[in-house]
Amino acid sequence: MVRIISALILAVTAFCASAEEPLQLVDNPPDRHIVVRGDTLWGISGKFLKQPWRWPEIWNMNKAEIKNPHWIYPGDVIMLDYVNGKPRLKIGKSVGSTDTGRMQPKVYSKAVQQVVPSIPPNAIEPFLSQPLVIEPGEHDNIARIIASQEDRVFMGSGDTAYVTGIPDTSVVNWNIFRPGKALKDPDTGEVLGHEAFFLGNARLVEPGEPASVKITIAKQEIGRGDRLLPTPLAKIVAYVPHRPEQDVSGKIIAIYGGANEGGTSSVITINRGTHDAFEVGHVVALYRNRLSIGYDEKGKRVSTPIPEERYALAFIFRVFDRVSYALVVQSEKSVMIGDSLRNP
Repeated sequence: MVRIISALILAVTAFCASAEEPLQLVDNPPDRHIVVRGDTLWGISGKFLKQPWRWPEIWNMNKAEIKNPHWIYPGDVIMLDYVNGKPRLKIGKSVGSTDTGRMQPKVYSKAVQQVVPSIPPNAIEPFLSQPLVIEPGEHDNIARIIASQEDRVFMGSGDTAYVTGIPDTSVVNWNIFRPGKALKDPDTGEVLGHEAFFLGNARLVEPGEPASVKITIAKQEIGRGDRLLPTPLAKIVAYVPHRPEQDVSGKIIAIYGGANEGGTSSVITINRGTHDAFEVGHVVALYRNRLSIGYDEKGKRVSTPIPEERYALAFIFRVFDRVSYALVVQSEKSVMIGDSLRNP
C-alpha cells in the first residue's frame, strides 16, 4: 500500500512560499505531536504555526505534489526539526516503535480507515452530496414532482411520488430539493444562481413519463413542484490549503441557514467561482469596511470611513461556476453578509 501523508499537509508551491513572509512558529512549540482520533490537520497545525493554514510550507513541498495529496493516520508522530536554521516537519513511526526516534518509512500491513481529516468533516459533509446551487436558466430542465400517491399534499419517507423528466433507468438515486432564494452579486445585481434547499432522497422504482420514485429519506415535507437531481457519486476530495496564485476578491452574499451573522464553523456563500479562478482549497481572508456615523458642529450627519479590518480566514471547499462555499475556520468577530474577501 502506498504510504500516504495528508491532504492538508501538502500544498503551497515553493515559489509562492519563498515570496511570502517567513513562517512564524507559536511560542514554545512542541517538538512532536502524536496524532490521535478526533484530530484535524488544521487543528494540529495550530500547535506549531501562528498561521495554521501555512503548514504545507513547512514541509517544503513543490507545486507538483499538490496534485498528489496524501493522508496521515492516528498513531503517526509529527516531529519538528530544523534544516539550515529553518523549521521543518517530518513524520516518524507510530507510537510503540522500538526505534530510538530516528525517522523511518512506515509500511501499513492493511488499509487504515481512521484517516485524519483536513477540516471538521461534519461541518461540510452535507454540502458535498446535496445540490446547493442551480445555475440561472437550469430550473426548467430539471426533473420535478407532478403528483403524489393518493393525491397527498405532502409526502415523507416511504411514500411514492410521480416525476416528470426521468425517461430511463440510467440514474437510480436522486436528491430532492426546493429552489430557494436568488443569489445576487452585491455589486452588479446579477443573479448568479439559486440556492437549493435540500429535502431528502428518492430511489427510482419505474421509469417513464411520469416515472415513479420512492422517497427513502425525507428531511422536510416534500410536495408537488419540488425538483430532483441525480445523487452525485461519493468521492474523496483533497482539501489542500493554498493561497490563490493570482489576486482574488469577492464578497459574502449569504450565510447558510438564512442567518444574518455567523462565526467560526459557519458556511458562507461567496460571489465568485470557477469563472473567477476560485478553486477548492483556496484560503481567503475576510475583511470588514465600516463607517463611523457622527455629527459636525452644525448638527449635520457625517460618515467617516474606518480603515479596513481583517478579522477571519475561510477555506473554500465547494465551487460552482459563479458561486463558492467556504468554511470559516477562525474568526475574531461576527461574520456578516457584505464583508469582503481577498488573498490572505
